[in-house]
Amino acid sequence: MRGVRSFLGWVLALGLIIVLAFSLDAKLFDDPEQANVVYSTLAEKTGLALFEPTGRYVMGMLEGFAALMLVLPFTRRFGAFLTLVISGALVGAHLSPYLGQEIPIALGSEKLDGASHFYLMIALVTASGLLMFIHPGRKRRRTFN
Repeated sequence: MRGVRSFLGWVLALGLIIVLAFSLDAKLFDDPEQANVVYSTLAEKTGLALFEPTGRYVMGMLEGFAALMLVLPFTRRFGAFLTLVISGALVGAHLSPYLGQEIPIALGSEKLDGASHFYLMIALVTASGLLMFIHPGRKRRRTFN
């Protein structure tokens, strides 16, 4: 049973790492002059200019750190917890009146994404919560007195 849990833990961790790495690339390494749709919308509707670009960079660095924590088995639960917190915060932003479930594909566009970003965040919350539950802990040595 431990082998199955370990295998499923690796599969979930690798899936989360791939999604987080793709998101990290979109947040930190895209064209700096081009604003991110999510953070620009939040900055515009809340009136807080801190969301774009500072919030985008901070979230990108947190996602990168979470991806690094998911790589190592002994820090995997912490990485899954951090991913759960990050994606849970983004789900909360999508459920708020400021962002909404459907976001524009590009800034100034009337075409919406069909809530695919929202569903991706729901999948991340589910996968990271499942990883926290499935990931086997350290083997405990039995001591006989």
